[in-house]
Amino acid sequence: MISNDNTEFRDLVSLTHGFAVILVEPQLGENVGMVARAMGNCGLWDLRLVGPRDGWPNSAAIAASSGADLIIHAARVFSSTAEAIADLQTVLAATARPRDMTTEVFTPREAAKRLRQDVVAGANAGVLFGKEAMGLDNDNVALANGVLSVPLNPKFTSLNLAQAVLLVGYEWFQTADRTPGEGLALSKETRPANKQEMLGLFEHLESELDICGFLRVKKKRPVMVRNIRNIFQRARLTEQEVRTLRGVVSGLANHSKKPLE
Repeated sequence: MISNDNTEFRDLVSLTHGFAVILVEPQLGENVGMVARAMGNCGLWDLRLVGPRDGWPNSAAIAASSGADLIIHAARVFSSTAEAIADLQTVLAATARPRDMTTEVFTPREAAKRLRQDVVAGANAGVLFGKEAMGLDNDNVALANGVLSVPLNPKFTSLNLAQAVLLVGYEWFQTADRTPGEGLALSKETRPANKQEMLGLFEHLESELDICGFLRVKKKRPVMVRNIRNIFQRARLTEQEVRTLRGVVSGLANHSKKPLE
């Protein structure tokens, strides 16, 4: 249990830069409080809430946090998942259900290594957790670079929010004194693209694909869009590469609009 002493608590949560914990439409304040407690156990401090059902601030969350109230008070609320992850370069989506998508899948241990590598390289990272009853929908999963799945008894895989956060946070905390063996080697002129930049690329590309008719079949459009986004999410693009790709999209679009000579 975390001490209520603020100095000790600040020392604990400042052990590592950490990753953001993003709760998408959490339903109960008590669950948010228990997530904050699990985060404090693992030296994590950046809690982000997307559309909490019971509103925010929430007294039930503070009561259930068992002294991790600094995390509760510092939590930020967003109206959409896209806004909550806009400043992040690496995002993983925690899910227990198989998805009909082509994407990387990580166990908590593998996820912790990936998150640590990217954070050490200067990236901002986060993990998405869905609401208690239904988890994350496919559109939220498509915003992530990969899926985080916990290998458990296949006949009983149910986890509450705090358990899921603690599993990932524990593995993260265990990597603190280890030097990552691999990761992106970036030039000094660029950095990993954040999600706001990636979403800008997606919306730009999808707009032009709508104009040229590639996404004309309404029934298939959502799946096609998610598949296209997953291709680029796996690529781990830099900010410079995103700008280059947007230039490519603009160039192709402008060329197609020129009259034939």
